[in-house]
Amino acid sequence: MKIICIARNYVDHAKELDSVVPSEPVFFLKPESSILLNNQPFFLPDFSNEVHYEAEIVLKIIRLGKNIEKPFASRYYQEVGIGIDFTARDIQRECIKNGNPWEISKGFDGSAVIGKFIKKDKLPDLNAINFQLELNDQIAQKGNTKDLIFSFDDIIAHVSKYMTLKIGDLIYTGTPAGVGPVKIGDHLVGSVEGQVLLDFYVR
Repeated sequence: MKIICIARNYVDHAKELDSVVPSEPVFFLKPESSILLNNQPFFLPDFSNEVHYEAEIVLKIIRLGKNIEKPFASRYYQEVGIGIDFTARDIQRECIKNGNPWEISKGFDGSAVIGKFIKKDKLPDLNAINFQLELNDQIAQKGNTKDLIFSFDDIIAHVSKYMTLKIGDLIYTGTPAGVGPVKIGDHLVGSVEGQVLLDFYVR
């Protein structure tokens, strides 16, 4: 099982991090050990002083595929969910500054939170999915997939050029603007089209 994360897939998020807006999908991987399921609490790691939430729409791959053409990409997922790509931002900055890979800032245990999924045929328009993250009862992030730089089908076609997609793989499709830090005691709630799919605490 792979966890594939798309970086800088919303223009406003790229700008808030002072990053270049990509001309093609940029992706990185998280290990299976980073998955956090069933609304279990997220435990802040002791190696970082600045862990940020990044709420994202997540696709669950249901077919084996390699070199998938964009017109057929929609056949490779049937469900859409919401997840959080937790990022040790202080470590990420240091890695980037030193020209080092930054997997340690993204792939630590519990850093890929995933909620429930919705069948895609239950959603009105896959190209305009509303989703949001609440932090302590306040909206922290609000996004719509119409603002994606690269669509779900673009992502699947691009990633599958480089690696085979397998049943059960998860694709985190990118986060909108509004990322920020979490602290012990925080309560995070993620919803898609008004339906709560994720509800957990930081410990």
